[in-house]
Amino acid sequence: MNAKKVAVYARVSTSEQHHEMQLDGLREFARNRGWTIVAEYIDVGVSGAKDRRPKLDELMRDARRRKFSVVACWKFDRFARSVKHLVTALDEFNSLGIDFVSLHDAIDTSTPTGRFTFSIIAAVAELERELIRSRVKAGLDAARRRGRRIGRPRVRVDLERAHQLRAEGQSYAAVAKALGVGVGTLHAALREPLPEVPSGEA
Repeated sequence: MNAKKVAVYARVSTSEQHHEMQLDGLREFARNRGWTIVAEYIDVGVSGAKDRRPKLDELMRDARRRKFSVVACWKFDRFARSVKHLVTALDEFNSLGIDFVSLHDAIDTSTPTGRFTFSIIAAVAELERELIRSRVKAGLDAARRRGRRIGRPRVRVDLERAHQLRAEGQSYAAVAKALGVGVGTLHAALREPLPEVPSGEA
């Protein structure tokens, strides 16, 4: 059987911190499992709260190219910004046939126990999302019952002026700019009929 190809990821928040401890532990783990490390991705001086991390982004691109079959990190908080981010990344790895190992969090989806642990994490994350959706819906329903308008306030368009400017040959973009509205809003408004002028006022 061919040895699994592993990508390891390490991250430290400041340039004064050292990532060697993470890499040493990951290399030893891979060696003990008989796996071959084919790439190491290291983000230095990058906060865990940041959405964009150069080396993690590169790892995800290489995962989609299937350059390895396992991703290993020191701890879950070194890899993911949140449980939601972890679950999303692991769902993508699963769809690509890539296993995930977090050395100090008992997550190893290459084993039955690890897959079970991840399924619990995913279930908790889904429960959290459902609770948030329920709270938002309950809040919106309560606001509607109190007569509060939900959503952005409707932009009023001077239809008479809009039709006049269009009749003068001005473009939609120019008319929208003159009226201080978006082009899409202008298009939607122009589809509405002009209000009828009561007889005797023409």
